[in-house]
Amino acid sequence: MAVNHSSKDARQLEGIITKGIGGFYYVEAGGVMYECRARGALRGGGANRARITPLAGDRCVISVHPDGLASVDRILERRNYLLRPPLANLDVLFIVVSLRDPQPNALIVDRFISLAEYKSIEPVIVITKLDLAGENGFGEIYDKAGFTVIRADYEDESRAFLDEIRGMMKDRISAFAGNTGAGKSTLLNALCPGLDRETGETSKKLGRGRHTTRETELFTLDFGGRIADTPGFSSFDGEFAEFVYKDELADTFREFADYIPRCRFTGCSHTCEKGCEVIAAVERGEISRSRHDSYVALYNEVKDIREWEKGAPRPRR
Repeated sequence: MAVNHSSKDARQLEGIITKGIGGFYYVEAGGVMYECRARGALRGGGANRARITPLAGDRCVISVHPDGLASVDRILERRNYLLRPPLANLDVLFIVVSLRDPQPNALIVDRFISLAEYKSIEPVIVITKLDLAGENGFGEIYDKAGFTVIRADYEDESRAFLDEIRGMMKDRISAFAGNTGAGKSTLLNALCPGLDRETGETSKKLGRGRHTTRETELFTLDFGGRIADTPGFSSFDGEFAEFVYKDELADTFREFADYIPRCRFTGCSHTCEKGCEVIAAVERGEISRSRHDSYVALYNEVKDIREWEKGAPRPRR
């Protein structure tokens, strides 16, 4: 049914898109959920005036008409957006890594960190299964690089790590990435037990049950903020990730920043050149070799990609 846009009595509201499916967008505005159609060729807000596809997480302006129909009229300026999973305005990405079963994979972790840094999303490392392996030095790699690392120690009766994570989620849009078996569902059940009541079963809705929808959806948290149910982050294989172009990749490794200006040659790739201060810092132990190895692997993946291919989905390998 077409939305009646001619009514002069329509109310305009600002809200946030929580889900889009089948041409309908579900917008939470003023504590009420509205089912909306998109109005014509939507344009972005701020500097981006191009045509735009609405995404979960988008802030928008809607019109609510007297006949009960509603429309998304305008998308407000985005802080960031992801192509896969389709999501806008993500504030923090919690990367859940187990120390055993499965073993941590530094390249996969660093791929997600690089993408988050590129999109101005705060990456947070959450380490699980300390009871099986104990701290093995993996988290120290990211402590040293300047990231927030949270140890999910369930044997600590205070469960202080849960409060720390909730504090970072409050009033923000959050998403969780984690490989199968890394303990993401256990963590989410502990953090957000209310989601069990809202969605039926957290392990299916937020842990990617076999028959769940593939749409990205936002859920409101009891303690404030929203969590994104993101199919593209339910598997930790990286095939959903976008490219970070080679000329910008080094900027997504924050511990390189102090050393890049000291490189002998302009345009240094920081992979193998003599006179590269980043490589020298690795040799001195000031930059983790593991992190640099990941950087080189990611650089080699994208070094031959042309500028017009930037932002394309990562091909399956």
